[in-house]
Amino acid sequence: MRAAILLVSLALAGPVHAQGVTPGSIPSSDVAPLADGGFVKAIDTLPEMVETVMARSGVPGMAVAIVKDGKVVFRQGFGVRDIRDPKPVTPETVFQVASVSKSVSASVAAVAVTNGLVSWDDPVGHHLAGFELSDPFVSTHATLGDFFAHRSGLPFAAGDDLEDIGYDRQQIISRLKYLPLDPFRISYHYANFGLTVGAEAIAEAAGMKWADFAEKALFEPVGMDATSYRYSDAMAAENRAVLHAYEDGKFVALYDRNADAQSPAGGLSSTVDDLAKWMTLLLSDGKWHDKQLIASAALAPAIRPQITSAPGATQNDRSGAYGYGFNVGTTASGRPIRNHSGGFIKGAGTHFKLLTDAGIGIVVVSNGAPIGASEAIASQFMDVVQFGETTRDWFAGYSAMMSPMFAPVGDLVGKPAPQNPVPAAEAGIYTGRFENDYFGAAEIVQTQDGLELHLGPKPMEMKLSHWDGHTFSIAPLGENQPKGSLSSVTFAVENNRATAVRIEYLDDAKQGTWRR
Repeated sequence: MRAAILLVSLALAGPVHAQGVTPGSIPSSDVAPLADGGFVKAIDTLPEMVETVMARSGVPGMAVAIVKDGKVVFRQGFGVRDIRDPKPVTPETVFQVASVSKSVSASVAAVAVTNGLVSWDDPVGHHLAGFELSDPFVSTHATLGDFFAHRSGLPFAAGDDLEDIGYDRQQIISRLKYLPLDPFRISYHYANFGLTVGAEAIAEAAGMKWADFAEKALFEPVGMDATSYRYSDAMAAENRAVLHAYEDGKFVALYDRNADAQSPAGGLSSTVDDLAKWMTLLLSDGKWHDKQLIASAALAPAIRPQITSAPGATQNDRSGAYGYGFNVGTTASGRPIRNHSGGFIKGAGTHFKLLTDAGIGIVVVSNGAPIGASEAIASQFMDVVQFGETTRDWFAGYSAMMSPMFAPVGDLVGKPAPQNPVPAAEAGIYTGRFENDYFGAAEIVQTQDGLELHLGPKPMEMKLSHWDGHTFSIAPLGENQPKGSLSSVTFAVENNRATAVRIEYLDDAKQGTWRR
């Protein structure tokens, strides 16, 4: 990937950014003018935009805030907190914001950099004692910035599968060393627990837990009193939005989502009132009232490109870039824009956009699974600001883009069960304990209802249904396994004894085989 000699040499020599102003940057004045009256029109039509998207999508509740030139100019709730209850969403309603957490965490990190506690260029191992990855060079050289930019070489979604089966943050970080890495600093793989590694290193440097440090460094100084990285705080809020999954074509309140394990990357809860304060801080280049809370030189690396995140397939395609916890791009009018989305399949969809040189920010949060509603509203609003009108059907585009997230996982999805399956062996041949460095032990247990797989530290108990011969099926259901998922569980049997078992849906990183 992007194996240009220059990039390779930079990657081997050190981080690919420099602090402060970058020579040769394009002047901010070199942009198309905003549409005459576009911002006023965007504000006036925003409620209609939200109501239209909610009607099309079925999302139960949303809240929106707009900031401009250091002031909150719009804040409103729409719909209900819980589809089973008529209590309305307000600007004070607490939402779980999912991966918008990453951008807020990068802001917390920038405060730490400002205060001299850490540098973006600090190797994580200098602060996180005993940290290891599978490559010793990466273990000792990967920096805070590398992890916040998803360029450590960890595979896509590294560690999410461990979270799914119940491991906590420290257990997951300690097991990342078993995953093979892609090339360092020239591979982009979005990984919640990669960014969490960077955040944990900062917390260690501060001698505090991450949630406590974030409060001290950012939330308290800015007055974000309803914001927390603790799941328990979100659940304790009286005015709280309930998660709604999207199943069988409708939103339903079925699940909770405790994201404490990956909290710096996905566990933040907040209100649009609080997030408006945060956007105001960023749009003021880190200044809050009379205090420079984040130095410009500490913030700048986070909000400029650090790695290509979405390479264009042809010479006519625009590529996407990622900074430290922020998507970084340029609008059709030539203006720099920073944004991020957040989503839980179990029921949250969030998004913010910052049109930095215009001093405008929008945040949209929802209590519905990520079907593109929040992104559509923010994009339509910014369209009207820049061009005076909407340029496309944003909801149709985003919903099509998001739809693969809801596809069931597993190699048996859509396959008919064999009509004449080879019989399974006696249950005792399969039962027992199997070991796996990455996932930990698995137990195959015989119950009155048949075989069960027990997996994870709790452990989780999952029913095995016979499929064919030594292959069984399992129907996982979790944040990364939507309804309808169906995976094979296949035993290797020698001399009337199972010697290994492979769980297909957990084998993306080739770690899905347990051995007796």
